This record gives sequence, C-alpha cells and structure tokens, in this order.
Amino acid sequence: MQDFEMTLYIKADPPAVWDAIVGDEGNRAVMHGAVLRGDLEPGGRFEYVAPGEGGREIVQVYGEVLQAAPGGILQLIEHPGPVHRDDHADLTSRVTWRLEPAGVALTRLTLTNDEWSAEHPAQADAAETWPRVLSSLKSLIETGEAIPPHHA
Repeated sequence: MQDFEMTLYIKADPPAVWDAIVGDEGNRAVMHGAVLRGDLEPGGRFEYVAPGEGGREIVQVYGEVLQAAPGGILQLIEHPGPVHRDDHADLTSRVTWRLEPAGVALTRLTLTNDEWSAEHPAQADAAETWPRVLSSLKSLIETGEAIPPHHA
C-alpha cells in the first residue's frame, strides 16, 4: 500500500493556515462544500459534513482525532462516509497535517495520508486528490480564492 506525502510552503503564519484547515470558510472552499465538525482534541470524534438534497446534511468523512495542536499538527483516523461505501466502518486511513514556521509569515505544511486499510478504494485517488486540495488551500490563503473543484 502506497503512502502519500506532500510538502508545500504557504505565505501565511501557522495560525492562519490552521484556521483555513479547520475553519468553515476554508473547508467549504477546498473540501467540496463540506465543513469540519467535532471535538478537535485527542480521542475526539469528527465529521466532514456537506449539504445534501432537501437541506439534509451528508457525512462525507468521519473518524477519530489522534493529535491536535492548533498551529502545529492535526492527525486523524478517517473513514469514508456511509453515503460513499456500505463497508465504510472497515475502511480507514491516517491523515496528518503538520505545520511548521518557515520564516516570517511563512508556513511549511506537510500532509501525509498513510496507514491505509486493505483494499481502500480512495487510496488509488490520493495522489491526484490531495495535490489539488492542497493547491486550492494554498491559493485560498494567499489570494482569497480557491482553485475550481475538479470534476471527472
């Protein structure tokens, strides 16, 4: 199983990057309209929730928080939402957002997606999905505009 890791530099300080990663505005812009809900502390539960038909919300991704230090690290065990897969509870991967100061108003962001459960269907798409999400996040933080979502 292949892990995904990408490092990029964002012209903003770590607290501003953190706010974009966990805040509603940043998530709506780069996570296909979903927002992050939950308790961002170790052992806490979280969900990425998006609007669905008839005003109902859809859980896109959910899981457990392993580590959370604002402006430093967010590490999650993720499951695809029930809307995506019947076997969602059996499918997991670990996502780690690591933020480090890299100069004045500059953050080194490293995202790692690893520890995939066997036969996880999203693993094949990670190498295309994450660079697009991270590029969109960088654009949003630096210019105020996310890049348009990719539609296959």
